[in-house]
Amino acid sequence: MSLYAIGDLHLHFQSVLKAQNQLHDRVWKKHEEKFLRNCRKMVTEEDTLVLVGDHSWGRNLSECEQDLKYICDLPGRKILTRGNHDMFWDVKKTGQLNDLYRPRLTFLQDSYETYRDYALVGTKGFTFEGPFYLDRWGRIIGWDEEARAHAKKLVEREVQRLRKSFELAKADGYRKFIMFLHYPPTNILEERSAFTDMAREYGAEQVIYAHCHGESRFHDSIQGDFNGITYHLVSGDYRKWQPLKVMD
Repeated sequence: MSLYAIGDLHLHFQSVLKAQNQLHDRVWKKHEEKFLRNCRKMVTEEDTLVLVGDHSWGRNLSECEQDLKYICDLPGRKILTRGNHDMFWDVKKTGQLNDLYRPRLTFLQDSYETYRDYALVGTKGFTFEGPFYLDRWGRIIGWDEEARAHAKKLVEREVQRLRKSFELAKADGYRKFIMFLHYPPTNILEERSAFTDMAREYGAEQVIYAHCHGESRFHDSIQGDFNGITYHLVSGDYRKWQPLKVMD
C-alpha cells in the first residue's frame, strides 16, 4: 500500500477548445494517455492517489463529467484537492460532490483523510504572483500593491481553512501530517510564508504542491528540505505524467 501524488492534469474531454488555447507545449500532447499508462504501471487498487488541483477545464459539473469519470477509472483510492481552475467545485458544495462521487472519489476540503497513521490535510492555498515591475535587466523593482493586498486576504482565508483541517485531525488524535496545496507554498519574493510556518507549527513531514508548470516556473518555490520538512513539486508536466511516490 503506497501513497502517490500529482497535480495539474487539466483534463479537457468536454472542453477541447479552451485547452487548445492554453496548452501548447509538446509535453501536453496526449498527456491523459501518458498519465493513464503510468498510473496503471505504478498504482494498484490498494494504493492512495492524491490529485492536488486543476483537474478539469470544465466550467461546471456537467462540463466535467467525462474528466471526473477518467479520474474515477484510475486505479486506487483517489483524493482530490481544489485548484484555481476547478470552476466546477464550490467550496460550500463540497459535501454534495462527496455524496455524488463517494466511494470512487473523495473531495478534500475543511477536513482530513488518513493514510496509515498519518492525517492528510489540504487546501487550494494561494500566493501573490504579480504583476511585478522589472528593470531593463529583468530584476524585480516593484509590484502591484492592490493585487498584493488582495492576495494577502486570499492567503489568510486559505490558512484558516488549512488550520481547521489540522485541528480536526489533531482532535482525533493524529500527530503525523502530510500537507497538500495546489499553489506553491511561497512565491518568488518569499523565503517563507504563512503556509511554511503552518507546516512547521504542526510538524508536517512533507508538503506537496503543484501549479508551477512550464519549465520557466518549475523553480518558483521550495523543493527539497526546508526547516526539516520535505517539499515536493508534483505538477504533471514537471513529473512527466508520473505520479510521485510520497510514501510506501
